Amino acid sequence: MCDELTPEEQAAAIPRALSRRRFAALGAAAAIAGYAAPFESFAASSGTGLVERMVQVTTPDGTADAFLVHPARGAHPGIVTWPDVAGLRDAFKTMARRLAAQGYTVLAVNQYYRSAPAPILTTFTEWRTPEGQARLKPMIAAIDPAGTTRDAKAFVAYLDALPQVDKARGIGTNGYCMGGPYTVRTAAAVPGRVRAAASLHGANLVSDDPQSPVKLLGATNASYLFAIGRNDDARAPGDKDALRVAAAAAHRPAEVEVYPADHGWTVIDTPIYDKDAAEHAWSRMLALFGRL
Repeated sequence: MCDELTPEEQAAAIPRALSRRRFAALGAAAAIAGYAAPFESFAASSGTGLVERMVQVTTPDGTADAFLVHPARGAHPGIVTWPDVAGLRDAFKTMARRLAAQGYTVLAVNQYYRSAPAPILTTFTEWRTPEGQARLKPMIAAIDPAGTTRDAKAFVAYLDALPQVDKARGIGTNGYCMGGPYTVRTAAAVPGRVRAAASLHGANLVSDDPQSPVKLLGATNASYLFAIGRNDDARAPGDKDALRVAAAAAHRPAEVEVYPADHGWTVIDTPIYDKDAAEHAWSRMLALFGRL
């Protein structure tokens, strides 16, 4: 998982996806700009464009800041996006825009709102610095399953109050790294509304804890995508099987796939980003959300 990989493990994986020299030359900002092209072409060709803003969402624990983006016209299925360990930042805004351009109203949330407003870190690589670790670790410790469940209810309710959300269709959720298990908790928190959940290299999905995401599938009405990194699978090879067994027992449709890429491969500002594998995960997520 992104919060458990050592810097040595992360560095060893970089050549398989993107050389250090190329990543340094390209830069995170350029990588994000290149990724942004698909939604920019949508805006130009459709004539409708996207509308975006930072918003405040009232939760039982305070006020959460979040990034909201949606097509300028019409009502669309709502999506709750849970960022990775480095939190809400430009990379996730870009990813949210691309998803919104496919016809969704996307709320990318700051899971650390109890501690500080976003952005807490500006890029994923800051997480790998001593300063980034020192800043984030207390914030990570402040998040617990019960709090995430309360947050999920508030985020879904916020989306459902928007005229840009089609209430006749289901809500979806996607989450990356530490956000992966939050998608299952979101589906369990509001089972009457959340119908699709995509976990991209999600961490801590399987354990013996009664509140483990793998044990919550039966409390949901969602379909699932569990996209697993090959190094995560190497560490815990039984997790994919446990997810498949639990989904079958809960009668929940679930696509569980180990990808030929390492943990973090779908997030565009990480040195692990793997475009080919990320685009495959993107296509599978769109297929999942297309059934909302």
